[in-house]
Amino acid sequence: MLRLGLTGGIASGKSAVSAMLREMGFAVLDADALAHKLIEPGQAAYAEVLQEFGPSITDSSGRIDRSKLGAVVFADRAKLDRLNAIVHPRVAEVVLSQFEIWRRSGVRDAVFVEAALLFESGIHKKLNGLVVVWCKPEQQVERLLARGLSETEARRRIAAQLPVEEKLQQATEKIDCSGSLEETRRQVQALASKLRGAQPPP
Repeated sequence: MLRLGLTGGIASGKSAVSAMLREMGFAVLDADALAHKLIEPGQAAYAEVLQEFGPSITDSSGRIDRSKLGAVVFADRAKLDRLNAIVHPRVAEVVLSQFEIWRRSGVRDAVFVEAALLFESGIHKKLNGLVVVWCKPEQQVERLLARGLSETEARRRIAAQLPVEEKLQQATEKIDCSGSLEETRRQVQALASKLRGAQPPP
């Protein structure tokens, strides 16, 4: 069973590629959604995040408001690093556990972990390969503006991630999402054909 990472900068098309892989029958674990779940009340990282950043990041029900938390951490690199130090090890633990579950259940195809911060979290060291999704930086900004972010916020969030050039240097496969969805789909289909039945290196 090949263990592959799927990553790329924010708003680069990673979610679209992930959805296509699922449609094609591949198992994909969304580590970003997992990180969001881990900061919910009663979950592994909730109390520590709340202790670190205080009640101002919560809503009226006591849940952590991700937009408030984002405003704090993306304005201060040290705070972002602190949040990642709390959340990333817990995410990695769940990801590796899920890989083992898939292996024991007899999954033979490649499996994926989708994460924006795959390199930053260190999960990439536990994988057999990396699929890096990318598009032009101005497209990332346009897509983030369409999501309701200001241009300053958009550029700050892009800058907070490892530059895409560095990710591409470590990629075993690359998917260019700067064109149409159909162009992206053709690349994903080609990748799927290549991976079917592939075995991890010894």
